[in-house]
Amino acid sequence: MATEKQIWNQIQSTKNIRKITASMKMVSAAKLKGDENRLALAKPFNKWTDALCGEAVLLDDLNDITYEELPQRTLIVPLSSDKGLCGGINTFITRSVRDAITKVADQGKECDIVMIGDKGRAQLSRIAPEKITRCVTEVISPGNFNLAAAFSSEISAAGAADYDAVMIVYNSYVNAAVYNQYYKIIKPMTAEGEAESMVEYEFEPDVKSEVMTDLYEYMLTSQLYYCFMDGACAEQSSRMTAMENASQNAGEMINSLTLKYNRARQSRITTELIEIISGAAALEDK
Repeated sequence: MATEKQIWNQIQSTKNIRKITASMKMVSAAKLKGDENRLALAKPFNKWTDALCGEAVLLDDLNDITYEELPQRTLIVPLSSDKGLCGGINTFITRSVRDAITKVADQGKECDIVMIGDKGRAQLSRIAPEKITRCVTEVISPGNFNLAAAFSSEISAAGAADYDAVMIVYNSYVNAAVYNQYYKIIKPMTAEGEAESMVEYEFEPDVKSEVMTDLYEYMLTSQLYYCFMDGACAEQSSRMTAMENASQNAGEMINSLTLKYNRARQSRITTELIEIISGAAALEDK
């Protein structure tokens, strides 16, 4: 059984932890405001991509997601965080990617992964290390379009042009208490053949192929920029919730330990009083 001193030390340690988690919650709340402003600017900036590659798909119930729309070869780009203590946002992304790998393999298709974020890399390296071709870690925060362009360059260096599509998996911010997971498929734009892109527009001779290549790279960068801003908001909101829950749990533990400490102290005092009274009674008997 723990002594009074040990219980007292546990109480003080738990109080220090509660101070840290409460401070982290306030820091996340301040960062979330800035991330919300950046996300609000990124939404209209990226809206034009929906007309070319469609809207994102909600990863609500994984049992209902089949990924049948994916082509033969797909490059999956999951967006995770480099820091922990932010709830289950990285686990949700990893679970979705694992489900996609399994279902794509069952359909006889191929996929590889370019991982963004250290936490997701650590989790996926235990599940499917052979699928990971490149990782991007120690990402600078807050993000900007130049950072998204660097991501796009890494994806291109991983051979994105050799794949039939790029699928971005990311967390989407709803409010301070809710976030969801989405994936968006971006297919290369071609200047000829049955899958020719933007046939309703006229181009100068011999330049459409170059324009389609540049437009695809810009579309990929724009989508990565938006997904990164969306994921940053989800990360901060999840960290706020996690730190608030941790503070509440620490408070409950402090109350429990205080009650335990008071009982131990009372038991000690009672024992000492009994010994004093017994000693006094023994002296009187003599």
